[in-house]
Amino acid sequence: MGASLEQFHNELIGIRRDLHRHPELSYKEHRTTDVLVARLEQAGLAPRRLEGTGAFVDIGRGPLRLALRADIDALPIIEETGLPFASASTGVTHACGHDIHTTVMLGVALVLAGLDAEEALPGTVRIIFQPAEELMPGGALDVIAQGVLAGVPRILALHCDPRIDVGSVGTRIGAITSASDTIRVELSGRGGHTSRPHLTEDLVFALASIAVNVPAVLSRRIDVRSAVSVVWGQIHAGSAPNAIPAHGFMSGTLRCLDGEAWHSAGELLDRAVREVAAPFGVDVKLEHIRGVPPVVNQEAETGLLEAAARAELGSHAVVLTPQSMGGEDFAWMTQEVPGAMMRLGTRTPGGETFDLHRGDYAPDERAIGCGVRVMAAAALRVVFGDDD
Repeated sequence: MGASLEQFHNELIGIRRDLHRHPELSYKEHRTTDVLVARLEQAGLAPRRLEGTGAFVDIGRGPLRLALRADIDALPIIEETGLPFASASTGVTHACGHDIHTTVMLGVALVLAGLDAEEALPGTVRIIFQPAEELMPGGALDVIAQGVLAGVPRILALHCDPRIDVGSVGTRIGAITSASDTIRVELSGRGGHTSRPHLTEDLVFALASIAVNVPAVLSRRIDVRSAVSVVWGQIHAGSAPNAIPAHGFMSGTLRCLDGEAWHSAGELLDRAVREVAAPFGVDVKLEHIRGVPPVVNQEAETGLLEAAARAELGSHAVVLTPQSMGGEDFAWMTQEVPGAMMRLGTRTPGGETFDLHRGDYAPDERAIGCGVRVMAAAALRVVFGDDD
């Protein structure tokens, strides 16, 4: 696979840097889509645009054997890398590595197109460039609604992992990500002087009680093996130390490692918020945005990725990755067809360990070549029937 990739290596690095310099938020990935479509057409392919943003392309002849998916959107985060190709869009950056994902799958498309031109591939691979992964419940639902998964028998994806060295990939069978919801609680009531809290509905006290007691209720009402986690990221109320405010809000996330427990946890959380707030007499407005279920890796598709990784990167290239508490809308696709997601190592060996969704995240670009080799090899195994 290395020889097929070599001719595109420098070009892919340049494309990745271009995408990184021009990041676009969810459902606004117009330039990104244009760049992808233009390069695919230049390769003699016939990409089809999705409604709004995003695209997909079929490569090969014969029946549809496999789909590969990349997400193309960026995050509303200020970049702090200091790279010469840092984001030119203020407050927007590829802090989750989607520019790497996109470039990898573009590279796979170019490699497969070249091989197909030399010797017709006896099966078709569909590569999907999906918008809006970062906007829950995710652009994957739009892809599904537009029929892009119709007839797809299996699907694969990857995600950058700054905890794994470049040259290695992480896999696991079963849930590899968490279910994830967004929660917002708004309280209102009579404000007043802090010297007379009995004449008010003390919503600051109510907010504090919800923040502490709702996670505690869930921890005692749901099997701890489901790892339900409620973490608050915002609490806002008041403007003076001696005045109880009349309005306040808090927001956070609910995450869960188990798909079935996710549904019951959501119902219980809504009830617990109202019951904890009730003694304070405040009015409660609860917004619970259901996000995504866990991505569940099937054994066969996980084995396919592992076999391709070992063949391309070496016998020790595959490591067991822990289940992430992060959410990922690829989960919707794996509910439609069997699939798996692998973690692509992006840490420079001996270098700094970054984290995702941080403005200083700077993945090692050698990961692009690794990703292309593994994904293209996996695709060819399916196309030629070597994955049994």
